[in-house]
Amino acid sequence: MRTELVIQTRESDAEIALLQEGRLVELVAEKGDDRFSVGDIYLGRVKKIAAGLNAAFVDVGHSKDAFLHYHDLGPQLATWQSFVKKVALGKQSAMAMDFSGQPLIPKDGQMEEAIKSGQDILVQIIKEPISTKGPRISSEISLAGRFMVLVPFSDRVSVSQKIRERKEKERLRRLAESVRPKGFGLIVRTVAENKTEVELMADLEGLLSKWKTLHRQLRQAKTGQRVLREVDRASAFLRDVFNESFEKIHVDSEDLAAEIRAYIADIAPDKVDIVKFYSGPAPIFQQFNVDRQVKTSFGRTVTMQKGAYLIIEHTEALHVIDVNSGNRGSMGESQEEGALAVNLMAAEEIARQLRLRDMGGIIVIDFIDMHKNEHRKALFDKVKEVMALDRAKHKILPPSRFGLVEITRQRVRPEKAIETQEENPDALVDAPILLIEKMEQALEEMTGQGKRQCTLHVHPFLHAYLTKGFFWKSIRHQWQRKHKVSLEVVARDSFKMLEYKFQ
Repeated sequence: MRTELVIQTRESDAEIALLQEGRLVELVAEKGDDRFSVGDIYLGRVKKIAAGLNAAFVDVGHSKDAFLHYHDLGPQLATWQSFVKKVALGKQSAMAMDFSGQPLIPKDGQMEEAIKSGQDILVQIIKEPISTKGPRISSEISLAGRFMVLVPFSDRVSVSQKIRERKEKERLRRLAESVRPKGFGLIVRTVAENKTEVELMADLEGLLSKWKTLHRQLRQAKTGQRVLREVDRASAFLRDVFNESFEKIHVDSEDLAAEIRAYIADIAPDKVDIVKFYSGPAPIFQQFNVDRQVKTSFGRTVTMQKGAYLIIEHTEALHVIDVNSGNRGSMGESQEEGALAVNLMAAEEIARQLRLRDMGGIIVIDFIDMHKNEHRKALFDKVKEVMALDRAKHKILPPSRFGLVEITRQRVRPEKAIETQEENPDALVDAPILLIEKMEQALEEMTGQGKRQCTLHVHPFLHAYLTKGFFWKSIRHQWQRKHKVSLEVVARDSFKMLEYKFQ
């Protein structure tokens, strides 16, 4: 499957689009001031013990206190508390990890017996703030790399269950056990399959370097301060999705392109040349058709092939997706065959939508009713197949008697919602045609300042209005002759109907 990454930068922010066979499947925004991302580590202070929930609320510097459940404390809580205290006093080195004398906390204990209000505690974000809720945190801290996860104060080595081949699992387990530093456990990730010892050692060295950075910054850390930013979201996304199928990575920033080349040189030296700096006149998302796909992929209605479509509704408790055949019923198929064809097509689009919008929690899908058991099974198998590409943890239930398929999908950050419906232009201005006069006035002001070459960015509809027709009679050509200016008009898929910009 041909995979490409398109990265658009704006000042300190970046947007990352993952394309498979030219189709947009994931869209990630990286903000320069992004805080409380999954994996970030903070020194928090316990504000309140909620005995009824067997949990605590912890101040990590967010407007809402973070939520810490007893089961997220981790058995090595006492060890971590002793470590943090000794680091603050300057009595603990980074690699002296012998804390075997510390007791483990019981699996089914009570929060008020484990920690107290006012106590400082080192925690890691496991779920970002969503709606009115603060972050979800854990005091069982780990550091994720490309091939392995480093678990301090552990002696366990485990290999991803998704690696099926027994010999490969055993090879990776033996390799991890041979390189495991004292006082650390290792989890071997799925992408480590068939990787060499040199590649795994390089990843481990990076994780140990990160651990030393955590130790160094913890010495001066204050309550509510971020001690370690695991990686920025752009790097984390690249780390998790990058594989041999990547053909191109297009970036519109030379500095970021250089950073990505350096990163890929460490993890896949033979792939460095796939990073391309884009310097074309059109915005990079426009050039690679990302803006147009965003407009057609978000919103309440999502169209599919041959007239079929989805209706996606969001509530506080769950997401509901309704599958509709549209005008497909008149294509000579039996009702059962038509329903199966639409359902299988919808399963692929729904899997894409869940990744694209990062929808989490409970998702209920109302597929078109089918009466044959073999067709229901075929649909269930298809849903499992297309969802296998999803990196988020999920569980799928077979179709119910009513034809409903229920999915639970891990929710770690807010759902991505992009407003694609525009207001009626007639309701915004008295006469939309006056917008053309307003554009000409702006052009006249620019030529009055001595500008002789201009570019006008507009919505595709306005682009057609300004440029179509016989060349010498188009509005664009009339403006060029009248104001003695060279004018280029560029269609921008991301613009709203009445939006325009001169350059």
